Amino acid sequence: MSQKPIVIGVSGGSGSGKTSVTRSIYEQFKGHSILMIEQDYYYKDQSHLPFEERLKTNYDHPLAFDNDLLIEHIEALTRYQTIEKPVYNYSMHTRADEVIVVEPKDVIIIEGILVLEDERLRNLMDMKLFVDTDADLRIIRRLFRDIKERGRTMDTVIDQYVNVVRPMHNQFIEPTKRYADIIIPEGGHNHVAIDLMVTKIQTILEQKSFL
Repeated sequence: MSQKPIVIGVSGGSGSGKTSVTRSIYEQFKGHSILMIEQDYYYKDQSHLPFEERLKTNYDHPLAFDNDLLIEHIEALTRYQTIEKPVYNYSMHTRADEVIVVEPKDVIIIEGILVLEDERLRNLMDMKLFVDTDADLRIIRRLFRDIKERGRTMDTVIDQYVNVVRPMHNQFIEPTKRYADIIIPEGGHNHVAIDLMVTKIQTILEQKSFL
């Protein structure tokens, strides 16, 4: 095909609402040619490490991600080639044996806390979004999510936030805001910003004759 897909990066801290923004945009184009690639699926394979070592993994650090594979897959999708997306097994702290077959689409949304950190990945994006939410809201959302959905205790969530999540956010995630074309405050609750993004994407799709 002569046309390349539109690649959109959506970043932001843990609990910022970036997933809600991504899903809101995705839902607006449901039924059209659109797909989501979550950076969380691309944590590095750690099967070569003892389980005790895997438990020490800092999932908020750039080195936790297999960006080489993610970039390879995005490049393949922009050539309208099918990929096999990896699956991560969080209970075993390594990559699972199964994969997910992903067919190429006209709009590709890449979502994750550090999708704007790697210059090679940024260079593949047509639009870069950063979801910017106050730290107090992010920790509250993380508390609700981890306690309700992941069976964590309040103490372990707060301990992880203070000792890992917050310092990693300040060191690696927050600085990537400067690479964003658009900063969206308050995540999925910012319906005006999401509507503007949807309109912009529609305009680009029409220009490329995708719609």
